Amino acid sequence: GLLLQEMTMAGLHELRFTEEKPLLRGQDTELENSDVVLSTVDTDWKEHDIETPYGLLHVVIRGSPKGNCPAVLTYHDVGLNHKLCFNTFFNYEDMQEITKHFVVCHVDAPGQQAGASQFPQGYQYPSMDQLAAMLPSVVQHFGFKYVIGIGVGAGAYVLAKFALIFPDLVEGLVLMNIDPNGKGWIDWAAAKLSGLTSTLPDTVLSHLFSQEELVNNTELVQSYRQQISSMVNQFNLQLFLNMYNSRRDLDINRPGTVPNAKTLRCPVMLVVGDNAPAEEGVVECNSKLDPTNTTFLKMADSGGLPQVTQPGKLTEAFKYFLQGMGYTPLPSLSACAVPSASMTRLARSRTASLTSASSVDGTRPRACTHSESNEAMGQINHTMEVSC
Repeated sequence: GLLLQEMTMAGLHELRFTEEKPLLRGQDTELENSDVVLSTVDTDWKEHDIETPYGLLHVVIRGSPKGNCPAVLTYHDVGLNHKLCFNTFFNYEDMQEITKHFVVCHVDAPGQQAGASQFPQGYQYPSMDQLAAMLPSVVQHFGFKYVIGIGVGAGAYVLAKFALIFPDLVEGLVLMNIDPNGKGWIDWAAAKLSGLTSTLPDTVLSHLFSQEELVNNTELVQSYRQQISSMVNQFNLQLFLNMYNSRRDLDINRPGTVPNAKTLRCPVMLVVGDNAPAEEGVVECNSKLDPTNTTFLKMADSGGLPQVTQPGKLTEAFKYFLQGMGYTPLPSLSACAVPSASMTRLARSRTASLTSASSVDGTRPRACTHSESNEAMGQINHTMEVSC
């Protein structure tokens, strides 16, 4: 079970999750065989190549749209694909209990899926804005009304862009290791120099893992080194990495800080490990988001891939995130009930205030029953910081 203890510290509300049962069963042996990372219970998964304005997009999907239920849509980081990035997380038993009530759609960035054909010389890889603009084609193809996005690194940046451009299609976002900043010329030059002196897998590993992990967690790092080299086309990967490194600043500002500030309108959960190379970027992203609908989750004993090393903790956090939006997936739930039509998207978020809710885009019928226990937590006008 979970013990939730609320406390106020330095203006932040902190929730601390503790578990009576182990969060990671068999963690010590999980990566003895590198195939474990790719193990799947995926007999129900179906592959699709979807035509978009910027080329074909490979997706795999499980389930079909259920009434007003959103789809869970994922986007992976540079150097990975949906299998390398998300299989451990989505195959975790408790996570499967949650996601069986939703359609789950994994998106692979162009040319990054296992077995992808190599792009021809001179191919212009889509920009980060164009990658985001490809996603409405996925939504339309499957008939989704809206999605809850889960993105990591570059994938988190793409999903944030998607939510800024198409806010009505996004119900909520879980953004892991997001860096809202483009590279300055010094960073760009350093990356270029590093590319000349390091192999592509090593460059990717330094993006995914902290220096401490690279030195001390050799089993995990070596497993990913092998699979990045063998599962992802290296030419295509270099194109994706180059485009990510040339990204611009994410155009977001905390409301009230600048005139006509743009921000993410949906509930957002920011996630980063306490030993992750992306920590500084995630903290800055948190400072630029609306504090009334943002949860900041900093995971202890976790590095650059919290969804791989701490799937249990992340599952618990995701469950509470869903409940905060009014979705309460239960084992006995066969169809999603519609919560009260008077509740707005933000009013159902455990991090929202009722006054902020009235300023957003009205009501929608929602897919699952409202968790009244979250209302008891009261109105919170600061970013919710969660430590695991």
